Amino acid sequence: MDFNLIDAWLDMKRQLPELPIEAIGARYVYPVFVLLIVLEYFRAKELFDLKESWAGFVMGSVATLIKVIANVFEISLYLFLFAWAAPFREDVLGYSSLGWAWYTWVICLVLDDHNFYWHHRIAHNVRILWAAHLPHHSGKMFNLTVSIRNGWFIALFKPVYWLWMPLLGFEPIMIATCLIINSFYQFFLHSQLVPSMPWYEKVFNTPYVHVVHHSSNTEYLDRNHGGILTIWDRLYGTWQDPIKGVEPKYGISHDPGSRSPITHNLFEFQEIWKDVKRAPTLKAKLMYIFGPPGWSHDGSSKTSRQLQAELKTRTKPVSA
Repeated sequence: MDFNLIDAWLDMKRQLPELPIEAIGARYVYPVFVLLIVLEYFRAKELFDLKESWAGFVMGSVATLIKVIANVFEISLYLFLFAWAAPFREDVLGYSSLGWAWYTWVICLVLDDHNFYWHHRIAHNVRILWAAHLPHHSGKMFNLTVSIRNGWFIALFKPVYWLWMPLLGFEPIMIATCLIINSFYQFFLHSQLVPSMPWYEKVFNTPYVHVVHHSSNTEYLDRNHGGILTIWDRLYGTWQDPIKGVEPKYGISHDPGSRSPITHNLFEFQEIWKDVKRAPTLKAKLMYIFGPPGWSHDGSSKTSRQLQAELKTRTKPVSA
């Protein structure tokens, strides 16, 4: 088969300006988000701290700009991988692309959400990745500004979880579009004005159950990582219903002590560096970087699992 990888990649790359994937978020979606945040503020001012909200807005604006730039490279990589694997798909699997049928879109969106679940869960369980994700959780209020309050370094590693999709034959533009749909849906999860919908929450994520994910209560740590769907948390054992009598506490356990977006984006990286310097062994140094947040070689801090195990022991009923 006569196949020129570079020509195929360049041919698909030429499609990119005609499909303004990067521009959709920055030019159209983001202004809508800001408008909805303003409306929520006038509806429930008690849920807002204006200084924190402004810091979140600045943080989110910079994160969006970084994402727009990163998307150019991300989609280019998807295009390259799609073209690179085309001969294998044609010769071995019998197709060049999975196409644009409606059911392919549905499958792509479901798989995209599965990718997001694992990206999100791992970002909570590997400290160097948590350092990049932490700014999203560091706000002490829970409102729609949290949805745009994103870390500046997430874009450096997030695409890794999606690389298999263009290799399998999903169209790169379809993948990018599903990512946008997922992000748009998740925006609405960060509000306290939406009541519980038990029937809907069996399958789909809602603000009522996403509150659990943003709570720093020991009972709620590292739970409910799903984006659009709740089925992944139920399937993989990270689901937690809101507990009656446990009032959610927002923010992080080790507060940076500043509202500065720069501080919030660098804080945990600085803490990692301090821990690495004091670690007595190479293994301990690596654990401070790649181990779970809260791990310590001397027991001076604890992981979420350790804290939850202690809580379970303290609250376990004593047999008569």
